[in-house]
Amino acid sequence: MDLASYADLAIELVNTRDSAGDALQDLTGLQTLLRDKPHMGGRIGHRDLDVMRSLRAELHAVFVAAAAGREQEAMDRLNSLLIQHPVHPQISDHDGEWHLHLNEGGSIPDRFAARAAMGLAVKISDHGLQRLGVCRADGCERVFFDATSTRTRRHCAVHWTGRPGVAAARRTSDQVTAEVQSPAGNTRGDGQ
Repeated sequence: MDLASYADLAIELVNTRDSAGDALQDLTGLQTLLRDKPHMGGRIGHRDLDVMRSLRAELHAVFVAAAAGREQEAMDRLNSLLIQHPVHPQISDHDGEWHLHLNEGGSIPDRFAARAAMGLAVKISDHGLQRLGVCRADGCERVFFDATSTRTRRHCAVHWTGRPGVAAARRTSDQVTAEVQSPAGNTRGDGQ
């Protein structure tokens, strides 16, 4: 079991609210969030939706504090989540091997919170708090984990994927412009 992978739960939950709207406006939105997470199965109600919205705000605050360099605040907030939502590990045998898993007890929001907080804690312990980020694109508050080797990521997945494409298009456009402006047969680009 890769506990660090649970950090993706935190990112996915926080990013349900962005400039385009709130995906957790109703129970259908929460069901959509939980759909591909078999360890999050069970009945959900309006109270669960309210708890998940509160958890989203708490996790967002961790990312905001980390991105702003307020390390102690970020760690205090994350530690508070870890205390409120303790992890209950257990060893189980499947596929002919013993594996570490997290107990399936508790409400769906409690299980989600425990996994998300634990995942962030492991990621931070392994890679550093400075890897948590909030998108710097205008009007965007989506969060991300910077896995780049240079620690230079500044945008969420929505804006990050667009930036390299724009840069590539700009390079292609500049190359075409240079070729059009140069006389035919001139490979030096100096007009001679």
